[in-house]
Amino acid sequence: MKKFLLVLLLLFLSIKIFAQQFSLLNTGTLYDAFENPSQRAFIPDTSKMYAFNFFIPNINVNLFLSGNAQATLKSRVFLDKYDNSALAISPTKYNHVTENINSYILMFKWFSDLQGDEEMGVSWQLKSDGKALLTDASIAALNGTASFNSGQDYANILNSHYYYQTYHQISYTYREKFNKQLQFGFKASILAGVEYQKLNINSSNAVFDKAADSALIALQGRYDAAFIPGKFTAHDYLPTLRSPGASISIGATYHTEDNVIIQGNIKDLGFIHWSPLSRTYDFNASTSIHGLSTPQREDSIYNKLNHLIHDNVNSVGSFTTPIDGVAELSASKSFWVDDDHNFKYSPTLVVSKELFYNGFVAGFVNPIQYQKYILTLTPSYDDLKTFNLGVQFMMKTANWEFYIGSDRITQTASMLGDVLNKNSPNVTMNSAYSGMSVFLGFSLKLGPLVEHPMNASTIPTGEQGFLGRLWSRWFKTYK
Repeated sequence: MKKFLLVLLLLFLSIKIFAQQFSLLNTGTLYDAFENPSQRAFIPDTSKMYAFNFFIPNINVNLFLSGNAQATLKSRVFLDKYDNSALAISPTKYNHVTENINSYILMFKWFSDLQGDEEMGVSWQLKSDGKALLTDASIAALNGTASFNSGQDYANILNSHYYYQTYHQISYTYREKFNKQLQFGFKASILAGVEYQKLNINSSNAVFDKAADSALIALQGRYDAAFIPGKFTAHDYLPTLRSPGASISIGATYHTEDNVIIQGNIKDLGFIHWSPLSRTYDFNASTSIHGLSTPQREDSIYNKLNHLIHDNVNSVGSFTTPIDGVAELSASKSFWVDDDHNFKYSPTLVVSKELFYNGFVAGFVNPIQYQKYILTLTPSYDDLKTFNLGVQFMMKTANWEFYIGSDRITQTASMLGDVLNKNSPNVTMNSAYSGMSVFLGFSLKLGPLVEHPMNASTIPTGEQGFLGRLWSRWFKTYK
């Protein structure tokens, strides 16, 4: 696939509408306990002492694209051609592209003290987030001169914007029950930046010449970049201290007298200080692009514009950016549906707001539980005025859990249908938005049972543990 198209598709396939994983709220899963620090993962006298994901990633991916370019990009991906019929060159129309990936590579938590139901844990995440506003004309230009009038001077039709960052998050979490009503928790994190890019094209001009099969493009703006120069390899995604950062998450849960659970969280309030080798480019130049009807046009466009943007290094040095923190508030209450207590319904109302951007989501989580099986439906509405329906299936006992789901089941099913059937009518159609959402996870509890002394199934004998016995044998301290 041509490089310039690949850049756009990577944005499309890793760019999110601001979306939160609501379906796992108040489930008591290990993922829930790390994302919402005041949430407990253990139940005394029922759960075992240690919870671990065994390095099986618990992953949440949200992909999103809205605007006139949906059909154009899907046609290029699935049909190997461009359908620019819905694109508006003038006046300028924008396509919203937005992304969120959150993968827990390691989650390990342990129950530390019955007094206060104290829990501690460590985790390692790989996260990315990004946003983009791409003009219709920027997408149309990938198909050459076909959508443009020859000789016309188009002003500001290429004024696109995007940012993207990837980083590791290594965390310690602590949770304590203050009393029967109030629980508190926090997650303190060290961040290790992998990559950051931000492009703002503030003004542009374009003149297309169909007879010469060329275009004259002028761009003015700024590009910030922090990553290792050259081709990315798997080694570049390992955590380093090249771009350090820190973040904090704080949460509290309150149980009212009528059993309503109110939970509030400030999540991932933090920053990354990018490498001293980071660069800022101020560009204000023009370039000619030829061969716009040839199969190599995408490469030609990428190479010319890439050279224009990188031609003038304004500064080399560190800069600091925030990560995508959010504030969240929810209220939940559980009801037994039947007299035998087989079916439980635990609806949750939740709102979530980005701290540094405009993103806002409200959701209504509806889990229905039968023994160890839980089915959850979650309608939600966001700041881009899109309605989403999430579905989750979970199997959960006191000591193991598995879940799989989607926050956008309709769009995900449509996208998978397009992948399986490239001749689907959806490929050449625009909808409210295109994209997909998938999340899944697993964890297991092991070790001794967490027991209150009065309920203990074993009587302490005062025997030394393994390390103590080993110490005694080495240094002959045993009696």
